[in-house]
Amino acid sequence: MPFRATVLTLYPEMFPGHLGFSLSGKAMERGQWSLEAMQIRDFAEDKHRTVDDTPAGGGAGMVLRADILGKAIDSLVDDSRPRLLMSPRGKPLSQKRVRELGDGEGVVIVCGRFEGVDQRVIDARQLEEVSIGDYILSGGEPAALTLLDSVVRILPGVMGNALSGTHESFEHGLLEHPHYTRPQVFEDREIPAILTSGNHAAIEKWRLEQSLRLTRERRPDLLNES
Repeated sequence: MPFRATVLTLYPEMFPGHLGFSLSGKAMERGQWSLEAMQIRDFAEDKHRTVDDTPAGGGAGMVLRADILGKAIDSLVDDSRPRLLMSPRGKPLSQKRVRELGDGEGVVIVCGRFEGVDQRVIDARQLEEVSIGDYILSGGEPAALTLLDSVVRILPGVMGNALSGTHESFEHGLLEHPHYTRPQVFEDREIPAILTSGNHAAIEKWRLEQSLRLTRERRPDLLNES
């Protein structure tokens, strides 16, 4: 079964975006994965297709209504895929979670807008809140594209080299080692001699040491988690 992604959004025209190009775009053309962008406004009941209202208790902005979003989600009948809500207060997306999603049949992603989503639909439809970082976006669409990018690229057959997705930052709790290629010398900087030695055991040892060094310098929190 190909991986199926369904996105509930107020801006379906934002999809597939960059996912329609390069490896992910070619994989979509081959039928290795699919993407459907559903317009939440299609489930509104008034002539203005209203999907939001003022926040209970007062405050700035508007809130996406539970009844409208609930109907949109319920239109996906007998659907067992994980239901995700892109949210800055969600659990940070990790490579481990990306792998788990990639091993499944697909995902349903809700893209929030305005000040947020009515908590009742989050609870009632068991939406898993997911964050891609400690910053605020104008909506969940860029975050959804980022999540899908991370998942689609590791699907079987999407990347040309099967090892490409396993020798990367976060796959083993470390940042990735530095990379080099020709020319041998660039502005008086040479490729480290170990990488052209032909000693594969020594090269792997060097790469591990470099990964550890970079992780200690830039993301010591990753070492504390392991």
